[in-house]
Amino acid sequence: MGQGSSLTPRRAMGAMSALCMVWMASCQSSTPPPAPAPIPKAEPTTSAAEKRETPGKYEPGEVTVFHLHKFMNRVGTERDTYTKMGGGEVEAKASFAFQDRGTTVPLTGSVLLAPDGAPRSYRAWGGVARGVWTDEAVVRDPGGFTITRLGEKPTVVQASAPFAMASGYAPILMQDLLLRGWGRAGRPAKVALVPEGTASIESRGKETFDLEGKKVTLEHVSVRDLVWGREDAWLDDAGKLAAVMTRDAEFDLFEAVREDVIGLLPAFLTRAGADGVAWLGEAAKGAVIPREGRIVALVGAQLVDGTGRPPVKDAVVVYDGEKILAAGPRASTKVPDGAVTVDVSGKTVLPGLWDMHAHYEQVEWSAAYLAAGVTTVRDMGNVLEFITGARDAIASGKGVGPQIIVDGLIDGEGPRSLGVLRIKSAEDIVPMLDRLQKAGCPEVKIYSSMPPALVKPIAVEAHRRGLRVVGHVPEGMDVVQALEAGYDGISHVSYAFSSLYKPGEMRNLSPAARLGRIADADVSGPALQKVIRTFAAKKAFLDDTAVLFELGNHTREVLAQREPGLAKLPRELAVMRIEGPSDELAPLRARYFEKYVAILRELHRAGVPIVAGTDQAVPGHSLHRELELYVQAGFTPMEAIQAATSVPAKVMHLDGQVGTIVPGKRADILVVAGDPLRDIHDIRKIATVIARGRTYDPAALWKLVGFAP
Repeated sequence: MGQGSSLTPRRAMGAMSALCMVWMASCQSSTPPPAPAPIPKAEPTTSAAEKRETPGKYEPGEVTVFHLHKFMNRVGTERDTYTKMGGGEVEAKASFAFQDRGTTVPLTGSVLLAPDGAPRSYRAWGGVARGVWTDEAVVRDPGGFTITRLGEKPTVVQASAPFAMASGYAPILMQDLLLRGWGRAGRPAKVALVPEGTASIESRGKETFDLEGKKVTLEHVSVRDLVWGREDAWLDDAGKLAAVMTRDAEFDLFEAVREDVIGLLPAFLTRAGADGVAWLGEAAKGAVIPREGRIVALVGAQLVDGTGRPPVKDAVVVYDGEKILAAGPRASTKVPDGAVTVDVSGKTVLPGLWDMHAHYEQVEWSAAYLAAGVTTVRDMGNVLEFITGARDAIASGKGVGPQIIVDGLIDGEGPRSLGVLRIKSAEDIVPMLDRLQKAGCPEVKIYSSMPPALVKPIAVEAHRRGLRVVGHVPEGMDVVQALEAGYDGISHVSYAFSSLYKPGEMRNLSPAARLGRIADADVSGPALQKVIRTFAAKKAFLDDTAVLFELGNHTREVLAQREPGLAKLPRELAVMRIEGPSDELAPLRARYFEKYVAILRELHRAGVPIVAGTDQAVPGHSLHRELELYVQAGFTPMEAIQAATSVPAKVMHLDGQVGTIVPGKRADILVVAGDPLRDIHDIRKIATVIARGRTYDPAALWKLVGFAP
C-alpha cells in the first residue's frame, strides 16, 4: 500500500509500506534522483589475490542480456556491456528496466574494473522498485572505500579481500561480478560486501537440464545474505552467471535468466525450491528439541484451547506424534505411563497460529513463521511450481515449515496484470480452474485486472467444483458488487471503502483527497453499513491485513513503539529506510488508518468472520501485531486468538483437523511465557512451538534466519 494513498494494497499498486519492502542499502524517497555525476577515478590498489587468473574472466566488447521476470512473467531486460577504457581498465555497465503493473522501474549501474577484474568504483542510480529510488556510489582508494548516497554525507568503510561491490538484488551485473570474483578468489566460503555485509557462497553441485532436446550442464550455487536469505544462481562452464532466482525489492519472486537459457526458467524455479527446502531442513536441525517417537505431556500451564471456552488452569495436554491424545485439567487428565513430562507451569498453551494472507517466496519464511508460532499459512499468490513443491516437501516431512495452503492467483490481461495465470475470456475459465484444481488449490484468488464481467462466471464454475473465490476487488467493481458476484472472502480491509469512490475516480484524486475521503468517512453511514450488511448476508469473510496498512501510515517513531520486531531485523532488512509519511500528511494518515480499525470493529460486531493475515510486512512479528490491532478494534483477547486459530480453520473447512487443542486433532501447539488473555501483547512471548508433533526452539529459528530472538 503506497503509504496509505490508495485503496489497493502493496501488491496491486506497488508503493511501499513503511518498511518500503526494499531490501536495499540505499532506499530513498519516491522522487527520482538527479542525473548522476561521473564516477570518480580511483587509484589502483590491486592485491596479489586479485591478479590470479580464474574462470569468469570478462572480455572487452562482451555483451550479456538477461531477461527479467516476476512470478515467471517476463517484465523487462538487463543489458550488460564491457567497454575498454584507458590503461587496460574496463567499464562494465548495466541497463536494467522492467514494467511492473503499469510502472516502469529503471536502474543503471556502472563499475570500473582493473585489468585483472578487481572493481575500483561502482555507481548505481535509478529505481529499485515502484516508487523507490536509489543513488549510490562506491570508490576504492588506498584509504578504504568511500560510500556516497543521495542526501547523505560520504562515509569510509574498510573491507579485506575477497570483497565485492554489491547492494541488494539489482542490477544483475553486480551478482555476475560477485560470482566471477568469487571464482577469481578461489571460491571462499564468504565474501565481504561493500558497502556493507558478508555474502556466504556455496556450490550445490552440477545439474543437467534438457533445453529443446539438448543437454545443458550448469553449476548450481547458493548465495546467502546479499538479500535477506538465500538466492539460487547457476554458472556456466566459464564461471559466468546464467540465471539467478531471487526476490526483488517487494519480496516478490524475481528471476533473471540469460537469453541463451531462457527456456529453463521453470526448471530453475523447481530446483531452487527443492534445494532450498533441503538446505533449511539441514540447517534447522539445531532448532529441533528431540522428543519424537515419544508420547509427550505438557503439564501445569493454562490451556486456551481455541474453542472459546474459558481457560483451564493447571492443565495437561498429551500428544503422540502428530495427534493430540488428551487435553484438560490435571486432576482429570491422565498422563500415560512412560510419557515425556514437560513442566510448563506459569505459561499458556494455545493452538498453533494461522497467517491467512501469506506470500511464501523463500524458504527463510518457514523459520520465521515457526519462530512466531505460525503453524499454518495460506499462500495468496505465487509461482505454482515453486509453492506446491515447498508445500509437498513440508507435508511429507522432508522440509521444515508450517502447513501451506496454496491459493491459485489468476488475473486478466492488461498493463497492470500480475503473474502468468491469465483469463482473457470465458473460454479460459474451465482450463484454468482445471489447472488450479490439479495443483491442489482449494481457492481461486482473483486479482485486480480481472474484467468484472468474468467474475461471476468464474465464481459459478469454481463453486460447481467446490472451490472458493477470494481476493482483490477488480478495477471497475466495488466490494458490494464483488460479493454479489460470488466472492466468498475479500483480501485487505481497504476494499471495504471501495464503494466511496466512483469507478476510475481514485486515480484522479490527490493523495490528500484520497486519504481524506476515508479519514472523513462515517462508518455508521448508509454506504459503509451496506458493505457490512452484504458481508454478513453473503456469509463472506475478510482477511484484512490491517498490519500492512499500519506500517504504511505511521511515522518511524510511532512504528518503533508499536512493533518491537523492527528492532530485531537482520542486517539485510534493517538497512532499509523506514521513511513513514511526511509531516504534512502524517496526521491525516493516522486518521485514515483509524477508520480501518473502526470498520473492523463494525464488521466484527456484525458477526463477519475476520481472519488474521499479514501480506508479509515484518516477517513473523506482524502476525502478533495483527492480533494486537484486533483488541484495539474491540475484540476480546480470546476473540483475537480465535481469529488466528479456530476461525481460519473453520473458514478453510479444516476445523475437523486443526485449529483447536482437542483430542484427535493435529498437534500444532504453542507454549507462551505469559497470559495473552490478560494482555494480548504476551502472544509475542513464544517459548516453544510444536508443529505436526515436532518441537522447535523459537530462539534458534530466529537466529537461523538472522533475526535477534
